[in-house]
Amino acid sequence: MGAQLRVYRRRIRSTKSMAKITRAMELIATTRITRAQRVMQAAQPYAREITRAVSALAQQVKDHPLLMESENPTRAAVLVITSDKGLAGAFTANSIKESERLSALLDSQGKEVLQYVVGRKGIAYNQFRRRAMEQTWEGITERPTYLDAREIADALMDRFTKDSGTEDGVDEIHIVSTEFVSMLTQHAASHRALPLEVEEVEPKVLEAEQGGPMPLYDFEPSAKEALDQLLPQYVANRIYFALLESAASQQASRRNAMKAATDNAEELVQNLTRQANQARQAEITNEISEIVGGADALAGASAGSE
Repeated sequence: MGAQLRVYRRRIRSTKSMAKITRAMELIATTRITRAQRVMQAAQPYAREITRAVSALAQQVKDHPLLMESENPTRAAVLVITSDKGLAGAFTANSIKESERLSALLDSQGKEVLQYVVGRKGIAYNQFRRRAMEQTWEGITERPTYLDAREIADALMDRFTKDSGTEDGVDEIHIVSTEFVSMLTQHAASHRALPLEVEEVEPKVLEAEQGGPMPLYDFEPSAKEALDQLLPQYVANRIYFALLESAASQQASRRNAMKAATDNAEELVQNLTRQANQARQAEITNEISEIVGGADALAGASAGSE
């Protein structure tokens, strides 16, 4: 009994120590979520306005190469945004599952998939399975900057602007990232960045969403030249916002995972404490039984001697 009680007490101490670590990581993730949300919200106005400007340009320029789909697309680049660190629940797993689903869909359409991966976890996943990756980026998932997004966008745009018939050219660019819905909800999603998909929305609907009339754009020297300059910035901004959303989602997922781990540790401590108390009670009962048995034996021996 004494050995079993020591085992329970040792497990209780180790579980309490683990709970302190997970609680500290939960608090750290909570503070980082606040910063990530603040940066993401600061980037939203620019992302919204550049999207509106590109949409207005696309209404006037119908034959731009970045807006036109290839007749026979054969190669697609997929940018997958994962994490550099673990202990974030299913954050990376969901991104990888979404990229696998997208890759299977593109493969069924007869398109060769070229992987571009952001984050050490995604890189390690592909390396373990000996899968080729065109280019990788590490150490930028927690605090991404616009320069990081610009570097990724330049690499992808360089491949897209080349002739798709060559070994270096691609016909499509897709982005797989995690969208931040709330502190409790984040989900992986994929979007096609190029060729550009512009959704036509009624002006009255846009006015209702924006709370005011739609702006009238005047392009100089021409709409086509303005689109040439604006589209690379639009793609870089889209990648930047995807990185920001993924950073906020990563911290939220890590917070939820650490909170669940802390709750589980506290519940385990309660169960172990209960088992330790039962073992201690059994030990005390056994000791009392031994004492009573010894006393009865002494009393019987004394009565026999008389």
